[in-house]
Amino acid sequence: MQDFLHSTLSKEEIFEMSATALAHIGDAAFELMVRSNLCKRGIRKAGELHKSTVMSVSAKAQKEAAEKILSHLTDEENAVFLRGRNAKVNTIPKHSDPATYHTATAFEALWGYLFLLGRYDRLNALFQIIIDK
Repeated sequence: MQDFLHSTLSKEEIFEMSATALAHIGDAAFELMVRSNLCKRGIRKAGELHKSTVMSVSAKAQKEAAEKILSHLTDEENAVFLRGRNAKVNTIPKHSDPATYHTATAFEALWGYLFLLGRYDRLNALFQIIIDK
């Protein structure tokens, strides 16, 4: 059976993906971590889970998360982040501004890159920085 949760792509194949493709998978991977963390914290009501998740994965929240981890990134991670920030996006949601949205896309691209590489320990370390007050 094929494993759909763990990437079988090489580092080169992943790096060749567009920044928006990396952001696509990174958005989902980050949201899964946020949802898992909320459940682990004991939030049980669906409405509260949804509201907390939406607040945590918004472009504004992802921009704030990016600001927390930027000084902790390796050169390789920073290069992926910059690629994501410079990605051409066709539309920016009404509730966001271009700078915030580009930073959120960069954050998602980095998250997708690390996820596809299987660097779960690194994702967990960065996530811990984000959730620490």
